[in-house]
Amino acid sequence: MIGRHSYIRAVFWPRLAHNRFAVAGAVVVLLMLAVALLAPLIVRFSPNEINAWAVLEPPSLKHWFGTDDLGRDVFSRVIFGTRISLLVGFVAAGIAVLIGTILGLVSGFYGGWIDNILMRIVDIMFCFPTFFLILAVITFLRPSIWYIMIVIGLTGWMGVARLVRAETLSIREMDYIMAARCIGCSDRRIIFRHILPNAVSPALVAATLGIAGAILTESALSFLGIGVQPPTSSWGNILTSGKDYLEFAWWLSLFPGLAILVTVLAYNLLGEGIRDALDPRVKR
Repeated sequence: MIGRHSYIRAVFWPRLAHNRFAVAGAVVVLLMLAVALLAPLIVRFSPNEINAWAVLEPPSLKHWFGTDDLGRDVFSRVIFGTRISLLVGFVAAGIAVLIGTILGLVSGFYGGWIDNILMRIVDIMFCFPTFFLILAVITFLRPSIWYIMIVIGLTGWMGVARLVRAETLSIREMDYIMAARCIGCSDRRIIFRHILPNAVSPALVAATLGIAGAILTESALSFLGIGVQPPTSSWGNILTSGKDYLEFAWWLSLFPGLAILVTVLAYNLLGEGIRDALDPRVKR
């Protein structure tokens, strides 16, 4: 039987590299990460620098993405908005994957009444429309990027829990788990040393897709005015500032909208590519 590390080296990477859409998504993701890290070196203007003499200027050699209603450089705001959007995506998806993975492992390993209780909680959470649940919670809290990340993460773990539970139910019946029980390994050691490394694949895919979902949710909340608050720039609140000027300042909505579209599409392509590469049933 091929080892996990050997499988990744011999099967996973070649299959992922063969998927052109996944490679394209990975390139865009890496590019976005580089933009977020190097934002101060890329832009010429501060994202919050107001210039009353350059209000609503169209794209030009000086202002590549034009300026907004306060004369701020839209290119600078979109570039710095990349930091906010990726931060929200990574933290929110990390919270969701952490909670979902732990609960899925516990539910699948122990089964019985523990499994029944945890899965009924998952079913109840699925009954609520996630976005409206987030809206309801955020409404009662002071608008903050940290609250947004936490709330998105706390409302997005259910799918991960189901995926990890299903994987754990299959793995716990394998011979090497039975052997670990026979030599006296503790439940914690079996779960985190033997089951988790082999059940992490669906969580990895869910994390990649979850980042895209969290970015989209944050953008929607910011667009509605209850997400990231000005003057901090995010793609959603840049769109909000541009909705009143669509007729004659199209660039205010076009460029942040394209940033959201390209980033979410890239993470979805990468996530689907990872899923296909990890699934032996999918043909090349």
